Amino acid sequence: MKDPLKKKPATDAAGAKALVKKIKGPIKLNVGCGTDYKKGWINIDNNTDENIESDKLDLDWDMRNPLPFDDNSVDFIFNEHFFEHLTPDEARSAMTDLMRILKPGGVMRIAMPDLEDIVDHYLNVPLDKDPVIEKFKIDFVKTRAEWMNMSFRWWGHLWLYDWEELVRRLHEVGYDNVVRCKLRESKHPELRGLEIRDGSILIGEVTK
Repeated sequence: MKDPLKKKPATDAAGAKALVKKIKGPIKLNVGCGTDYKKGWINIDNNTDENIESDKLDLDWDMRNPLPFDDNSVDFIFNEHFFEHLTPDEARSAMTDLMRILKPGGVMRIAMPDLEDIVDHYLNVPLDKDPVIEKFKIDFVKTRAEWMNMSFRWWGHLWLYDWEELVRRLHEVGYDNVVRCKLRESKHPELRGLEIRDGSILIGEVTK
């Protein structure tokens, strides 16, 4: 049973603007947050399956729709394992919208699995020595081909990226100032130590 006393997330533009007004300092969005609630950030996800506690979500929003924030109003955006759950067209629209709301000089940090790493595992790591198999408890996998297909289709994956593909997609929506980063490292203090998945191997920061 839901607790009526728990904070409920915003669900519309008025609620989103109210969230912004409460923040003192840089406006930071944690997009596709899942259960990774970051204090001091506006945590956003679509909670249709109700797997996120209502007091651990600030804005309940389908990211396939434009966000209810003004143009040039956000300082930092972070997303981890988000874009690979969208079709290429959906991702293009989301990238365009996220860059719309960033302030000039604002930065979006993207962290996700790396297709190049997955292919390297397929070619060079035997199944019985692949730590990912044990980590995800999928020891029922019989062949590397099965594992490769699962990488593309399981966990809601719709489109996997390598660095070339990520840069290409950002370029298509008009942004070329993209730098590759290491896990939990950034020249921006606000963007350090954010990743919660060691599997976030492909990480980039794009500046508006």
